Amino acid sequence: MDSKELLIKILKENNVVRYGKFVLSSGNESDYYIDIKKGVTNPKILKTIAILINEKFKDDEIHRVAGPALGAVPIATAISLESKIPFLMIRKGEKNYGTSKQIEGEINSGDNVLVVEDVTTTGDSLFKAIEAIEAADGIVKKVCVVVDREEGAVRSFKSKNMILEPLVSVSEFI
Repeated sequence: MDSKELLIKILKENNVVRYGKFVLSSGNESDYYIDIKKGVTNPKILKTIAILINEKFKDDEIHRVAGPALGAVPIATAISLESKIPFLMIRKGEKNYGTSKQIEGEINSGDNVLVVEDVTTTGDSLFKAIEAIEAADGIVKKVCVVVDREEGAVRSFKSKNMILEPLVSVSEFI
C-alpha cells in the first residue's frame, strides 16, 4: 500500500467525513463535512500526514513551514518535528495585545516557506496566510493541503500562477 492509500485508509477508519447540513468557512453549505481536526489530533494520522508532506517536498529548499490557525498548526508542528525545519503559526489577523504579531515564529527576509493547510474549499484562508508571509518578506515556495474539497481552491491558485498540491482530493475517498 502506498502512502496516499494509507492516508485515505486511516482517514476513512477514523470517520473524518460527517454527513448532515454544514456551513463551511467559505460560507457555502454542504451535506458533508471533513472533520480533519479529528484526524490531526490522532498521532498516527498526524505523523502519516507529516511524513507524506515531508516526502513530497524533501528536495525543495524550504526554510520555514507555515500553518494558518487553527487547523494547520498541528500539521506544521508535526512537519517541523519530522523535518527539523522551524515552523510558523499564522493568525487570521494581527492580535491587538502583546507583540501584536500575525506571525508567530521567526521569519527572515527571503526565507522560502512551505504553507500547509488541513482542508481547502475556495482557498481564501490560505491566501490570507500567504499575504501575511509575503508582507514579512517571506517567499511562498510551495502550498500543500491534506484534503482538497474540489470546490475551486486549486483553480483559484492556478489563476494566481501558484500551485496548490493536495495530498488527497475529496473524490478519492468519499
